[in-house]
Amino acid sequence: MLSRISKIRGEEEKIAESTEDLSAEKVIKTKKRRSKNERVKYELNREQSKFMVDLSSDKIALELVFKLLLESNQKDYGHEITFKELAIFALERLSSKDVEKIQEGSLSEMEKVERALKEFNSKNGTHLSLGEFLVKKLNIN
Repeated sequence: MLSRISKIRGEEEKIAESTEDLSAEKVIKTKKRRSKNERVKYELNREQSKFMVDLSSDKIALELVFKLLLESNQKDYGHEITFKELAIFALERLSSKDVEKIQEGSLSEMEKVERALKEFNSKNGTHLSLGEFLVKKLNIN
């Protein structure tokens, strides 16, 4: 019994040492100011295993979820269908066109204008500024 306790204590000490090593290796990230035009590259956290969907401010989407859950659970047999099952089923059926629509919906109006300017400049081989581009597109003289 005493040998088991000493073995457990030895393992606990090893774990404590390894966690101290890990904490010493952690890099402290500080938030820096960035300009409005600077984009932050999205990094996926593969260790994340839980996702939360807050629909408290989107009443229409919340009603849609309730409606789908009620419809899917109106049956005589089988287990209760959860939101997780509905979400996974829907995610598996997302096409690349759907992803493009979602990406398009994430753009602000100014980002859409900047994208149009970039496409125009690359297509025509010009280097117009945003103001010059707008004057040209709006036919303002």
